[in-house]
Amino acid sequence: MKLTIDHDSSTPPYEQLRRGIIEQVRSGELVAGSKIPTVRQLAEDLGIAPNTVARAYRELEQDAVLETRGRQGSFISSSGDPTRDHAGRAATEYVAAIRKLGLADSDALAFVESALAASKDS
Repeated sequence: MKLTIDHDSSTPPYEQLRRGIIEQVRSGELVAGSKIPTVRQLAEDLGIAPNTVARAYRELEQDAVLETRGRQGSFISSSGDPTRDHAGRAATEYVAAIRKLGLADSDALAFVESALAASKDS
């Protein structure tokens, strides 16, 4: 997740964070099923208070952008488009499998490109 907080902005940090996550969901950078950092981790990464991140996460959860799954963490929830949601979750699962296998990103992309090319032929 690529987020920055402008400490000189008149917009409160929690709102900057909330908007930043929404923008990444809309742009497709964050897809349904993507795990997001813990409150403490993101607060540390951005140099802001954990309560600020917690407030942004609560508001995003109320807006159905995030879903919290207890000890598993927080995830991007449904985008409203079931086809895109299913594709996003499949992509997230594929990346998790690639990471578990220890393969490079370039290999993962090559497998996807091969699969896409092969499906055109059938």
